[in-house]
Amino acid sequence: MIKVLKPGFYSTIQDMGRFGFQGYGVPYAGVMDTYAASVANMVLGNDESAAVLEMTMMGPVLQFDSETIICLSGADMSPMLNNEPVENNRAIHVAKNAVLSFGKLNSGFRGYLSVSGGFKTNKVMGSRSMFKAITGSFILAKGDELLIDDHVEAILKKNASIKMNYKYLYSNIIEVYKGPEFERLSKNQQDMLWSQEFIISKDNNRMAYQLEQLLDNDLEPIITSLVLPGTVQLTPSGKLIVLMRDCQTTGGYPRVLQLKESAMNIMAQKFMGNKIRFKLI
Repeated sequence: MIKVLKPGFYSTIQDMGRFGFQGYGVPYAGVMDTYAASVANMVLGNDESAAVLEMTMMGPVLQFDSETIICLSGADMSPMLNNEPVENNRAIHVAKNAVLSFGKLNSGFRGYLSVSGGFKTNKVMGSRSMFKAITGSFILAKGDELLIDDHVEAILKKNASIKMNYKYLYSNIIEVYKGPEFERLSKNQQDMLWSQEFIISKDNNRMAYQLEQLLDNDLEPIITSLVLPGTVQLTPSGKLIVLMRDCQTTGGYPRVLQLKESAMNIMAQKFMGNKIRFKLI
């Protein structure tokens, strides 16, 4: 078990998502930054889809009641094991009763913790991803106990290493495809999407990121249609909304853009006040 001494700002167990239930209105959920989560698992030799702990802006304080091996990836949250600094993207041996904590956020916005064998919390609809109204709890709380394997894989002696791409944590270029309603935009509206720098508003979470700048909008609403993580909707007010992993499954706002998967990872590491630019691919 891992005991949660402090839960952090917004910490959840996530895997690669909940698939096959969107027809019933169930969101995909899953890790916001698939790249960082995959690296954290690969370093430990876990399956890429193994459940990890996703930490937002401020990390938790965790106590391990058994020996294990961990890896941290994504945002740099100044991690410390028993008050000694440890590095991201490295296999780290954790002794019984050791305490993992976090300090200043140096880069990024979401960090990931993997453990040897992955977290063993309950599966609901084929996934361990926490989501309100689907799982028993949707964020970590003080006193929670997280089940993990009671053995340690002998991975620390392996010589292989994984090269981490840190550049995406600092990128503000969001690569996109044209959305289904893109061609309904005027030439001026289309040009504004590429020339305008957009600022992420305070209204951002796992469901969606709202952007501050307005785009003139004279489009009619559409018949309620399929939306996906990465769909960019244009609201009647002219604001753009970038849907994220916990987004609804249908919507009636025009879908003007669709983010590339790697762009989703960049967006996951952004927060209020960060600037982005869309780039058509």
